[in-house]
Amino acid sequence: MKIGMLTSGGDCQGLNATMRGVAKSLYNQVEDLTIYGFVDGYKGLMDGKYKKMGKGDFSGILTLGGTILGTSRQPFKKMTKEKVSAMKENYKRLGLDCLVILGGNGTHKTANLLREEGLNIVSLPKTIDNDLWGTDVTFGFHSAIDVATDVIDRIHTTATSHGRIFIVEIMGHKAGWLTLCAGIAGGADIIIIPEIPYDIKRIKEEIDKRQKEKKGFSIIAVAEGAVSVEESKMSKKEFKKAREKMTQPSIAFRIADEIMAVSDHEVRVAVPGHIQRGGSPNPYDRILCTRFGTFAAHLIMEKEYGNMVGMKDGQIVAIPLSEVAGKLKSVQKNDQMILSARNIGISFGD
Repeated sequence: MKIGMLTSGGDCQGLNATMRGVAKSLYNQVEDLTIYGFVDGYKGLMDGKYKKMGKGDFSGILTLGGTILGTSRQPFKKMTKEKVSAMKENYKRLGLDCLVILGGNGTHKTANLLREEGLNIVSLPKTIDNDLWGTDVTFGFHSAIDVATDVIDRIHTTATSHGRIFIVEIMGHKAGWLTLCAGIAGGADIIIIPEIPYDIKRIKEEIDKRQKEKKGFSIIAVAEGAVSVEESKMSKKEFKKAREKMTQPSIAFRIADEIMAVSDHEVRVAVPGHIQRGGSPNPYDRILCTRFGTFAAHLIMEKEYGNMVGMKDGQIVAIPLSEVAGKLKSVQKNDQMILSARNIGISFGD
């Protein structure tokens, strides 16, 4: 059996743990097994850059962050027939039985394209944004929640000591799952996510309310993809032009300026950035990655290709790639977590 493996898109906790789960499970079931690890994601598959991997390559990596194979965002932005042909050619040249792909939304679009081109694909859901369609949870998500929550916890002590407004900008361009969960876990007073456009007047009102209640500080958790009510009514072209004119480095700084423009509150911004997806996976993700990886091996053994491994109602299942590609799992406004947050007084700036 010959298996190809690659990690694509942004790195996150659990990539190595998941590859370990796939490889160790296959090694325990297949006598004659060769695993080819493509270097730097799809770029390695296109360029034919790979390394043969043995059992030893998958030892000691359960707790290791990042990816031992490297990653890149190729070829998402400019997909061409030549790139697809190159990937197919290298797949066939090595005589692969299956290609195991670990990645997020862009990665799965390409994975499904390769499936449509006749390649045997099994994929695994990697993203701290938890926005992949078809699975209740992605690996890396819970580890990132731990990091983001820790940042909010630490900001709390400073905000309390100085009586300031603090904005913590959390990753999530199109989906607010990470900001929502970290905001609730960290005790944020206001949570702003892409799915619920914010009104700066409502944010000011919430801060003023807290001030009247003798609460001299406020913590605002903001997703990096947050949009205002005005922006939500714009066309894509109008929105792009508006953001190009934005002078602040990110949305959190803009919201800070907007708050200070309509009030006398002092605002500070903290941006943990890539720290959120770095480092070792937490215990939950280590278990999840192992479960995902061993199930991927099961699909390979059974030749059930063209599927993404996911979780539904606590069970690991196969989800057809055709159902996953191009779909985004967003936070619904009536999600139970949203309702729970509102019930304890958290504002969403709307």
